[in-house]
Amino acid sequence: MLAYSAMGIALNVVLGTVVSWMKIPLLFLDTIGTVLISVLFGPWWGVLTGGLTNVVLGTTTGASAIFFGLVNIAIALVVGFMARKFDFTKWYVAISAGILVSIIAPLIGTPIAIAVYGGLNGSGMDLIVLWLRASGESVFASTFISRITGNFIDKIITCMLVMFLIVRLPGFTKIMNKGKNHAA
Repeated sequence: MLAYSAMGIALNVVLGTVVSWMKIPLLFLDTIGTVLISVLFGPWWGVLTGGLTNVVLGTTTGASAIFFGLVNIAIALVVGFMARKFDFTKWYVAISAGILVSIIAPLIGTPIAIAVYGGLNGSGMDLIVLWLRASGESVFASTFISRITGNFIDKIITCMLVMFLIVRLPGFTKIMNKGKNHAA
């Protein structure tokens, strides 16, 4: 399970970096490893994967990434417990998890972004924040709205990709079924 968690951390860092470098709008894929490990082995292994991802990013890209580990941990808990209760190989479960996480992640990440960056983080979403601020919205509302729009697309795609991987790779289905019985 530790080897799979390390793979999940690598997926988060590599896919998040590649998608960021490619400047694909409204897509991050920086939590796909967390979601995969949470579905396969349960929420606590997902928490380990998500938390350590942000520690790795904090040491390699900037210390402020560590604060956003709370978002990754919340994603692991939500998806992990949903996968325990429902069959994550069903598209509607994956979409439901994506929608739920796309709301929870910005609720946690927005106050962190405001405290660390003043609501701006140097991405293209800053244009939305600035536009909303100019139209009279509060810092929280402006930052939250910009974050939820990106998260809505990203988290649903992330959960659907994980569901697709589990359905298409038979080894993952066996791991998921075993993990439900023996997850830490």
